[in-house]
Amino acid sequence: MAQPNRGDDSSHYTVLARRYRPQQFADLVGQEPVARALMRAIETGRVAHAYLFTGARGVGKTSAARILAKALNCENGPTPHPCDRCPICQSIASGEDIDVLEFDAASNRGIDEVREIRQNVQYRPNRARYKIYIIDEVHMLTVPAFNALLKTLEEPPPHVKFIFATTEVQKIPITILSRCQRFDFAGISTPRIVERLQQIVSAEGMEADPEALELVARRAGGSMRDAQSLLDQLLAFAGGRLTGEQVHRLLGTAHVERVVALASAMVDQDAKTALHLLGQAADEGLQLGELLDQLIDYWRDLMVVAAAGDDAPPLTCPPRFRDTLRHHARRLPIDSILAGLDILGATKARMRGSSHGRVLAEMAVVRLSRLEHLVSLAELARGLAEGSEVSPAPSRSRPSAPPLGLLAAAPADAGASAEQKKKPEPVRAVPPAPPVPLELTAERVSQLWPVVLDEIGPASATDLKKAGLPAISGPNALVLRFPPEYNAAREHCQRPQVVSRIEEVLRKITGQACAVRIESASAEGPDDVSAAPPLDAERSQFRSRRWRDEAERDPLVRRALDLLGAQIVRVDDGFGTVPKALPERAEETETLQE
Repeated sequence: MAQPNRGDDSSHYTVLARRYRPQQFADLVGQEPVARALMRAIETGRVAHAYLFTGARGVGKTSAARILAKALNCENGPTPHPCDRCPICQSIASGEDIDVLEFDAASNRGIDEVREIRQNVQYRPNRARYKIYIIDEVHMLTVPAFNALLKTLEEPPPHVKFIFATTEVQKIPITILSRCQRFDFAGISTPRIVERLQQIVSAEGMEADPEALELVARRAGGSMRDAQSLLDQLLAFAGGRLTGEQVHRLLGTAHVERVVALASAMVDQDAKTALHLLGQAADEGLQLGELLDQLIDYWRDLMVVAAAGDDAPPLTCPPRFRDTLRHHARRLPIDSILAGLDILGATKARMRGSSHGRVLAEMAVVRLSRLEHLVSLAELARGLAEGSEVSPAPSRSRPSAPPLGLLAAAPADAGASAEQKKKPEPVRAVPPAPPVPLELTAERVSQLWPVVLDEIGPASATDLKKAGLPAISGPNALVLRFPPEYNAAREHCQRPQVVSRIEEVLRKITGQACAVRIESASAEGPDDVSAAPPLDAERSQFRSRRWRDEAERDPLVRRALDLLGAQIVRVDDGFGTVPKALPERAEETETLQE
């Protein structure tokens, strides 16, 4: 690795990310497939006229573009190994070459800039082999600018090459993508970043603890440039040797011991101790957002260990705490661990726009301390519909429905007595029992529909609320009718993915398949359920209940329900006034649906 000259004057100091920028394809850490493909293209003479480099920030896109420009224009080239000694290589590396033009599309995004490129591509390069245009963040170009670039990009002069770099490839028109060779730059793994940071520290004549470098690499999130910038800041703060304590102090993160102690308190359902540890961390100036990120990493490790056991993928937890991690993973069912991840993720998202971050963090800690007393959405909805109490299922051997994101606290002493709790039950394989199907009735629909809206997501729930409560159109079939003024909401809810999502939630709640139909209220006929004249809400509810009770007590109706396996969908006004001697007109007083 080259040893850059920092200079004697501190005013000429160059940051690490620039001084240690890769200069050869072999220096692109974590991008070996891309480097190999570009080198092979140069060796075989199959160099395209336009390349598109896409990936996260700080993974080497612009560096690869400059290396490719040097490889094509080097005085000893084209070669996959530019010399870095000729004037052209040195001027390209410093960004001063007159034939390699770098543009920032964020500040040069209009059609005028692209027209200037179109006018200049016809002129040959001054001294190099190719005139190369490197456009960074190309997705920031306007639509007219992209359109103006199309023809030039498809058939440029033989002496012109285009290299585009972007972090948001989905914003680039497909007409541009089809004219480029695309290379995806992956995020760099933590061990590779640590290895590179250790080389930089050694080249700087300083020392750093492995724990400190690993903390920096994890904080970078796969970005080498972010890791080098953070290391630069920490080395100025540390002096001679960088330690893990200094990294924690500067970043406002908690020590692993504190994170494990907080997790242990929550797994032991000791909310008091958990709140005390959280408050102590906040009083010491630790960033609660960073602490939540560390808890998310720990809960991710719990999930991986609980699901994969000894064959778990690489863990973020240090080796000295692995035994504690495995113990915690055995204590919690996998569904409770997944629910904990949902709680932490939702809390992290809510903290970004809230001024009450500590309160949100405390709420999350208390909820995580009650993981074994949480009930899945399916059990909650079933208990609500049946009017029975819902008990938590803390035992790993007891089958439970997967968490759906909506959880409720149940009494801690529900289910078994204290003596039964102390006595462990033998673990035996028991096949999961199928849930008891819930029939759709008007009362159940009114109770379950708010739960469905909570689970379906805020975007679709907002539109679904405009249709009111769904009507029962048949066994396990619901129909939602939107007023004419909500046609946009109706069109959104009629999309197949939205309807499928509603049916999936209903299936998980009721234990059986349900069909959902979306209609417009203006298109309904006179026989529709919702077409009846509106009544006073209280009086209508009373009459409906009274007539339904009378219909269920009617021997003829009960016999029909038993024979046909049907259910009462609607009871018309005035049920029971028709004489019993006229059973043939019973269809006018009630509707039976198979």
